[in-house]
Amino acid sequence: MTLNTHTAGIARLFGIAALSLALAGCGFQLRGAPPVPPGLQPLAVSCVEQIPVELCQAVKQQLELGDIDVRSADEADYLLRLQGFNEDRRASAITAQAAAAEYTLRQIVTIEVLTREDLPLITETRLNSSETYRFDETNVLAKQREEQELRQQLFDRLAQQIIFRLAPLTDARIAEIRKAAEEESSQDSR
Repeated sequence: MTLNTHTAGIARLFGIAALSLALAGCGFQLRGAPPVPPGLQPLAVSCVEQIPVELCQAVKQQLELGDIDVRSADEADYLLRLQGFNEDRRASAITAQAAAAEYTLRQIVTIEVLTREDLPLITETRLNSSETYRFDETNVLAKQREEQELRQQLFDRLAQQIIFRLAPLTDARIAEIRKAAEEESSQDSR
């Protein structure tokens, strides 16, 4: 190895290191791992019976990516409750023969975040995700598989939306909500 090649290699390593530091310093994070405040720990996830297992698992996986300590409801200080799941599939385009050419698949879930004392940090909030796909009557099995994959993608998108809703719940914001609730409670008791 010549001196110029060795020097170029070292310069390249320094460049990569500098870029890494710059990205870390500006708060850059990979897309799949949104920021979740550490103050929202430990957190329990409650999925009522109608919530698909895949959606509940996707939320828990996103929380793990955010380094959130997920525990059972009796061990947690905060509760993320998923409820009110609904999924519909509607024809969004029709062929000349009056057959469905495209479908829109839409999923809706309601979430709320509560403290151990049932103080709402996030009141009931509806989130939704949808996607349109082409339907081919001559290839029904492949389209069924595609629809199933699309369902999983929608579960993942909903899970990401849920995690992004948790991002503003910093220690300072939680303290503000608690203080406002205490002030309201003291005014009501007068």
